Amino acid sequence: MSLPRPSMPPFLRALALCALVAGCSAQPQPPPEPEAEAVTEANGAGEFISAPVETVPKPYDVRTGTDWPEAALADGSAAISCELDYASAGDGEALTSLAFLNVADALKPCQEVGLVRLRYQGKINAGFTALVERVAAIADRMEIGKRVLDIDSTGGQVEDAIKAGDAIGASGWTIWVRDGASCHSACVLILGAGDVRMISGPVGIHRIIRMSSTATSRAQLNEELQAVYGRVKEYLARNGVAVAVADMMMAVPNRNLRLLTAEELLEYGLDGTNPAQDDLDRLQLMRKCGEDFVRRRDSFQRNFDRQCKAPERELEELNECGLALREEYGFPDATCPDDSPMSEFDAVRSAFFQRSAPVPAEPADERRGHESASAEAAAARSGSSGSP
Repeated sequence: MSLPRPSMPPFLRALALCALVAGCSAQPQPPPEPEAEAVTEANGAGEFISAPVETVPKPYDVRTGTDWPEAALADGSAAISCELDYASAGDGEALTSLAFLNVADALKPCQEVGLVRLRYQGKINAGFTALVERVAAIADRMEIGKRVLDIDSTGGQVEDAIKAGDAIGASGWTIWVRDGASCHSACVLILGAGDVRMISGPVGIHRIIRMSSTATSRAQLNEELQAVYGRVKEYLARNGVAVAVADMMMAVPNRNLRLLTAEELLEYGLDGTNPAQDDLDRLQLMRKCGEDFVRRRDSFQRNFDRQCKAPERELEELNECGLALREEYGFPDATCPDDSPMSEFDAVRSAFFQRSAPVPAEPADERRGHESASAEAAAARSGSSGSP
């Protein structure tokens, strides 16, 4: 039989409860959350700074907008002409600013004739890339379909050359390396991008050098260069240029220059019609202009390479030969004049073109009529000058 528990007096129960509460409050409490520290830049000797990660801006499309980002030509000069006769007309008006309104104003006179010649002398760099992108963008807006890049460059940055070349390849350029000009090193990549290449000046290649390389052995340097040459080969292939050009570059020391012969320029796809563009054009022209047009065009190209291209022939002579030869094949074509070979000369009635084109013979009856009219006009002028 269990005995009843003695009851605790009320005051004792209250005292026990107070002791229990005091004991709980004496237990250790968790530390408060630390406040976030303010980030400051150390200026003392023991600073430990990490540069902020820069967000790469989205490329601005100059083909659609007008608020173009700032860009400038460095180590180069540019001029705009609506004329192909550089011997008589010169290089045109200097283009000193790459701002939207300046480029638009420079190309405005060329809108009527439908042709622009961009003369560039200098290094291949970011400024040159911006130049060709912006001139092409305005030419597209003004529907200036015939574009000639008249270039004189000893080279520059590989990455900028590839970017500029892709812009050129997408916008339809004929590229000139005229007598007195040259195209060396990275400029060869620009040459490869043209739809048509007309070359009189020297074209040379050599090995690429990486100025930012940290290599300490030939094996390390070769590994770095192989990555660069891989991009170069991909670029050459998509532009119809033999990748053997890149392999040849590897064997030429950077301090030297290997000049390509006229035969090599043709063999490697750096002169005349761009092979990759030619394949694309053939498919389009077959549908647009017909099989006969394509056949005559192919025959002209073969004979132009055989008859007109000769060592040390000046560009002016090369153009004159082509203009005379194309008439034998029925060009400019009545149905597809803009797609005819050397149609840039049909876009502008230049002194160069007039000098190259034959003067049609005038029928005898018509000539006698003109002579009679001239005599009557002379007599009238004589009579009016002798009258009081």
